[in-house]
Amino acid sequence: MAGGTTAQRGTPFSDRSGPSARKGAGAPKPPKPPKRPKAPKGPEGTKSARRPGPGGPGARLRRGPVLASLAAAVLLVAGGTWVLYGSSWLRVEKVSAAGMDVLTSEQVLGAAAVPVGAPLVSVDTDEIEARVRGRLPRIDSVDVVRAWPHGIGLKVTERKPVLLIKKDSDFVEVDASGVRFDTVPKAPAGVPVLELNAGRSPSARRFDEERLLHEAVLVAGALPEPIAEQTVQVKVGSYDSVVLELTGGRSVTWGSGEQSDAKGRALNALLKAAPKAGHFDVSVPTAPAVSGS
Repeated sequence: MAGGTTAQRGTPFSDRSGPSARKGAGAPKPPKPPKRPKAPKGPEGTKSARRPGPGGPGARLRRGPVLASLAAAVLLVAGGTWVLYGSSWLRVEKVSAAGMDVLTSEQVLGAAAVPVGAPLVSVDTDEIEARVRGRLPRIDSVDVVRAWPHGIGLKVTERKPVLLIKKDSDFVEVDASGVRFDTVPKAPAGVPVLELNAGRSPSARRFDEERLLHEAVLVAGALPEPIAEQTVQVKVGSYDSVVLELTGGRSVTWGSGEQSDAKGRALNALLKAAPKAGHFDVSVPTAPAVSGS
């Protein structure tokens, strides 16, 4: 009896499940992994190196010197502040004053009231200047300077009287700016006294005593020093009637306070040219005159 055919003995073709059968089937293939992007090439065709991120080792290396510099700066500032304000090295230990003619050093230093022992850098020089000028009207200006490491120096300029106003038994000193700055019991040598007789002047309503005092100050302030020392009185009868009384009974017709500098130069020349004259007229400085020689 014949054996079965090949188709009968084996498994049908469509039911084969061996490896060769699976390869022939249409099963889906697994996805391939994504390709890693290529690094960009440098100018010469080489791959560029990766840059470290913000928190990488390079950034930490750069932060180190910066932090050290900041720490050093903080220490330097703190140390300097302590030296200036906290230490005893730069504190006020000595205060001096110079430039006085009438005032004493004790008067100036007492008015200044500089805080001895305070840090030198903290001393307010403007406040000291204002205090001295406010308490001592005789002082025209004062320069306050720090003398490192322990001193404060005051350079004083006093007002100079050019005219005196009689007040009872005392004398009021007036400087070249018209400031009445002090009252003294005795007239300083070489400073003329004002004599004001403007009550009957027709211009009295227009020029009051303050204006006439201003004119007298202009005249007295313009006198050359040798003439000022010889001037005893400045007599003011009106705005344009100022007369000087000199030592030795001599007199000078001055006129108004206008052109006082030119009149002072003219009078100085007349006194040298005619020293024995009794009267001088410089009311017109370009045409001075003398009489009574």
